[in-house]
Formats: sequence, C-alpha cells, structure tokens
Amino acid sequence: MVEFALGHAWLVPLLPALAFVLIVFLTRPWPKLSSSIAIAAMASSFVLAASIAYGVFTNPHFIEEPLVYSLRWFGMEGFTVNVGVKLDPTSAMMLFMVSLVATLIQIYSTGYMKGDPQYSVFFSYLSLFAASMLGLVIASNLLQMFIMWELVGLCSYLLIGFYTFKISAREAAKKAFMTTRIGDFGMLLGLLFLQIIFGTLDLVELAQRVPNYEQYGLSLGLLTFIAILVFIGPIGKSGQFPLHVWLPDAMEGPTPVSALIHAATMVVAGVYLVGRTMFLFTEVPGAMEVVAFIGAFTALFAATIAITQREIKRILAYSTVSQLGYMMLALGVGSLSASMFHLWTHAFFKALMFLAAGSVLHALHDKADVWKMGGLIKKMPITGWTFVIGGLAIAGIPPFAGFWSKDEILAVTMEYAQHGHGLGYVLFAMAAFTAFLTAFYMWRMIFLAFFGAEKPENHPHESPLSMTFPLMVLAVFATVGGLIGTPWANAWGQWIHFGHPHAAAPAYGLMALSVVLALAGIGLAYTLYCKDTEKQRAQQLAEKYPTLYKISYNKYYIDELYQWFNQKVVDGGAKVLYWFDIHVVDKFINDMSELTGLTGKGFRYFQTGKLQTYALVFFLGLLVITVVLAFGDPTSAGIMGGVK
Repeated sequence: MVEFALGHAWLVPLLPALAFVLIVFLTRPWPKLSSSIAIAAMASSFVLAASIAYGVFTNPHFIEEPLVYSLRWFGMEGFTVNVGVKLDPTSAMMLFMVSLVATLIQIYSTGYMKGDPQYSVFFSYLSLFAASMLGLVIASNLLQMFIMWELVGLCSYLLIGFYTFKISAREAAKKAFMTTRIGDFGMLLGLLFLQIIFGTLDLVELAQRVPNYEQYGLSLGLLTFIAILVFIGPIGKSGQFPLHVWLPDAMEGPTPVSALIHAATMVVAGVYLVGRTMFLFTEVPGAMEVVAFIGAFTALFAATIAITQREIKRILAYSTVSQLGYMMLALGVGSLSASMFHLWTHAFFKALMFLAAGSVLHALHDKADVWKMGGLIKKMPITGWTFVIGGLAIAGIPPFAGFWSKDEILAVTMEYAQHGHGLGYVLFAMAAFTAFLTAFYMWRMIFLAFFGAEKPENHPHESPLSMTFPLMVLAVFATVGGLIGTPWANAWGQWIHFGHPHAAAPAYGLMALSVVLALAGIGLAYTLYCKDTEKQRAQQLAEKYPTLYKISYNKYYIDELYQWFNQKVVDGGAKVLYWFDIHVVDKFINDMSELTGLTGKGFRYFQTGKLQTYALVFFLGLLVITVVLAFGDPTSAGIMGGVK
C-alpha cells in the first residue's frame, strides 16, 4: 500500500476532484448520495495521504532527496513546462493534515448543512476546494502551484458567497476575490522574473540555481525585489497586513467553510508557498526581514483587534490572522521547522474551535454575539469542553499542542535576536505580548459564551453525533499533536527543516515565560468576564479608554480607509479620466469625423455617377478655358498657348 501511495500521490487531489465532477453532473438531485461520494473520496485521499506520510517518515532517504516524478505538459523551443509531484517531509505532513481536516469537516457538514436546498452544491465546492489545496501541496513547480493557488481562490469565492441571497455574503466573496488578486498579481510578476532569469520554475532546479544568481547576471537588489514580489501573494492569501481585510468578512460563508479556510486550506497556502521557496528568501536577508516584521506586526495588530470583538466567528477570524503572523515570523527568522510546526498544531485547534463555534450557532439559531450567550457548557458539554481544549491549546498551556509550537517560535525568534539582528528583540517582544493577548481574548470569549449565568431566552441543545464526532477527534489532536515536536525528542525538527537540522537545548526560561504569559491572559479574562458576573470592570475599562476601545472595535478603521481611498482616489481619478475621455478624446474624434463628413458632402457633388453630369462639367470646363483665352491677358494667353 505504501509503495502504491508513493507512486500514485497524484490520486490524493484527483479523488476529490472526481467527486466534484460526479456531484455536479450526476448526483446533484440526490443530496445524501452527493455527500456520501464527497466523504468517501475525501476519506480515500486521507488513507493515501496517511500511507504517503508513513512511507516518507520511515525512510531517512527523503530528508535529503525528495521523491519527484513528472511528465511533460507542454513546451516550445527554450521553454518546457512539466506537471509533477514532489514528496518530502513537508509535503507529506501537509497532505496528511489537509486531508484529515477536510474529511472531518465534510462529516461535520452532513449535520450542519442538513436541509439546505444547495446541499449537493455545497459538497461539490468542498471537494473542489480540498482537491485544489492538495494539488498545490504536491506541486513540483511554481507554475503548477500557481494554477492550484488560483483554483483555491476561486473555491473560496464560491464558498464565502455560498448564501447568494445575502448581500453581505456576496460582498464578502467579492472582497476576498479582489483583495487576494492584488497579492496574486505581485506573485505572478515574481514568477515571471524567475522564469525569465533562471529559465525554469521547477522547485528542485530553482533551489540549485538561485544560490548562484550572480552567474545569471542578477544583482542582490533585484533578487530581493523578486523575493518581495513573490511574498506579496502570501500577504494576500494568508491575510497579512495590509491585505488582511478580507479574512474576517469570510465569516459570511457557512461555518464548515470558515473552518476549512482558516485551518487547512487557503490561508495556510501562503505560509506553505514561502516555506517551499525558502531557497529564494534565505539568499536575501532584506526580504527575510520584511517577512519577519510583517508577520510579527500582523500577529500583534490582529490580536489587539480581537480583544474587543463580539461575534464568536469574528474573534476566531482575527485569531487566525494573528496566528498566521506567527508562522510568517518564524519563516522570516529562518525557521521552516517552527513555522510548519505551528501550521500543523494550529490546523487542529483552529478547526476544532470553528466547528465548535458552528455547533453553538446551530444550537442558538445563528445568534453570534458572545455577550448574549452564557452557561452553554451545561447544555452543550461536548461542544463546550472541546472548545475549552482548543482554548488551552491556542493559549499555550502545556501539554496541549499550541504550547510546543508557540514556544518554538519564541525560541527561534530569541535565537535570531541573539545572533546580532537588531530587529530581533523587537520581534520577540511583539511575539511575547501577542501570546498574552491571545490567551486573554480567547478565554474572554470562552468565559462569556460557555461559563457564567445562562440566558433565559436561549434554548441551547447539544449537536448531533455527525457534528460532535469531528470535534472529539480534533480535540485529541489538539491535545497530543504537539508531542512530536518537544525539545527533548524533536522528531519534527529532524524531518522538517531547511538546511541542516538544528537541535537546540530546551529553553526552560522561555517555556516558563510562555506559560506565565498564557496564565496571565487567562487570569485577566477570568477576572473581567467570569469572576465579575456583572462585567462592571470590563465596562469601566471601555468607558475609561473610549478612544482606544473604538479604534480596536472598529478594526483601526482600515476598511473605512480603503473605502475612502476607493471612493475619493480611485473613483475620483476615474471621473477625471472619464471627463478627459468624453470632452477631449471623444470631442477630437467627433470633430474629425464631422470634418471628414463635411468634406465628403462637398466632394460628392463632383462624383454623382451620372454620365450626363460629367459631360456637362466637361463642357463647362471647356467653355471657361475658351473665355479665358479669348478675353484674358495676352501674356497669359501666350503662356497658356505656348511661346512660338
């Protein structure tokens, strides 16, 4: 089975893609059959992915030499494009994680989407979404990856705007599509530069040629520019500042979509792309610093917004933006291992919390305001306690998964600072403060929604097994998923890394700091939102600092700033160009047209097409010449008649 899976890894994305085709063209009228086909295809992909992961992680050969096989797609003189598969520990991990989370989300969706008139369509979209992401993961070249990248964007548009009867959903889908297109345009330019200069987009070949960029007549400055262009794509797709604005609005889609986008697909594609092209970024320290700073700033920026939000999914959305910033920070300081480790753990606890939030919304008939919840853990014990496990994981409480990956990011950032990078200590301080804020806003949400007094107007009930089973599975992974990357037995770091594996001694001081920050955040949240049953202290803080509260609650008015720029600058510039087009360009063309028409009207009298008219003109011409010769000046006549 393992040998078959390694040799047929292309089946992993193909199976859900076939499910999409079958549902769209054959089984759409039968919802249960459609969901069964989608889940069966996704589960089969997971089995193959698990076999691939086993084969890769039990064969030390794959550490140094990835398994690559491809075939020619198209080509011309001097330009050939292959489509193929690249398997190494990083892609094997991603295949396992994406296929597992996607399978659980599809099982969950059978309960969440039950009775929806577009039930079959929803499962077809989920299948195509998973197929696109899995295809991106195994891609052996950047062109193939870019095609799958665009398919992921298309699927996100379809799923975010799935509720087409809602104006907000349609607008959110357009916003996501257009915002990510900005990043994709920059990335496309970067890929074109790589192809033109190095003559290939194959990942293995680029990894060999980029370090020798000077032989291709390339300067360090231009290579830095290319790296930043490539990074613009992940800025858009992974919700980094300033292109993060689409991600919170993506909550307009059904909750399973939110879980899939925020945990296993779409947003992690950008992190994965930067990880796949580390051979490019490590050659240009300037680009690495840009990646690190944008990541750290995004992490802190999103956390300061999340502390005042009220809707449960919106809080989780800003949490995702913040955690993606953590992953980018780790890449920026040069640690592929720490970044991919946090991507791995984050997938489980974030999918868990989104699906648990969907369970809450399902029970409360889409009531999303956490201030209008309370005491839910009594009526929804499975949902509540699994959510608590997710909260412990993301806060960084040991032994839950998030503790190990977040501690690893803090460790590599501190090491980066100690190696003489002036920006390093600033990055570490930003990451540490973000860890405190993460614990605070997550447990603020948990205390408000699940603990405290019940609201009599609510009538919550536990969700069906189809929805709670995935929660329990994900809770297990959120609990033990980080144990493969502990400092004492870091199997993760031995397999997933860039360059030589780095085995640092356990940093007990940083571990203690991480736990203290997490406990401090949880303690502050408990004091303000659980111990104080009337929430008076929280209200007093908001009233004491109204400006700060409004800025945070209104997301620093970034959306309003973009809207103003669009209306005043873009639309205003368009109006000026429109006036110039109408009153200058069109007027010139119209005037020339009128002049041509008048000229034509004048000349048409000379060419009527009638023989008698031409004869008359000829006769009149002869008459005029005769008169001139008879009565004109003799000198003139001599000239006209010729000199004898």
